[in-house]
Amino acid sequence: PNRKALRKCILSGPYKPTTILVQAIEATDDSQAIPKHIIVERLMNMSQENKAHFEAKKEAIHSILTGIRNEIYSNVDACQTAQEIWEAIERLQQEKYDWLADMDEEVDEQELEAHYSYMAKIQEVPTAESGTDSEPLKQ
Repeated sequence: PNRKALRKCILSGPYKPTTILVQAIEATDDSQAIPKHIIVERLMNMSQENKAHFEAKKEAIHSILTGIRNEIYSNVDACQTAQEIWEAIERLQQEKYDWLADMDEEVDEQELEAHYSYMAKIQEVPTAESGTDSEPLKQ
C-alpha cells in the first residue's frame, strides 16, 4: 500500500470483525431448515473490502516491525496492533528527542565552560615567581 493509506490504516486502530446476519433457509428434501442467526465475520466469509482492510493491517504491522531497530523491537514486542506499535515507537522517539536535547544543552554548557577557562588562561599575567619574562618582546 502507499504511505498515506498505510499511515491511515495504522492510526485508525485494529480491524474489528463484524457480525453477519445469516438469513433463514427453508427446509428442502436434502437439508433441514436453518433459522435466521448471527455469526462473527471470519477470513473465509469476509467481504472483499473487509478482507483488504484486514490484510492492510497485517501489512502495516509487518512494515513497522521490519523497519525498526532491535532495541525498539524489544519494547513493542508485546503490542497486538499496528496502532499500539506506532504509539509505543512515538513514545520511545519522544524520550530519545528529550534525552538528545538534554545532552545538547549539557554539551553547550561544557563548551562554554571550556571557552571561558581558555580565555582566562590566556589573559593570566605572568608573575616574577613564574620564571617567565614579563617584559614585552622587542622587535
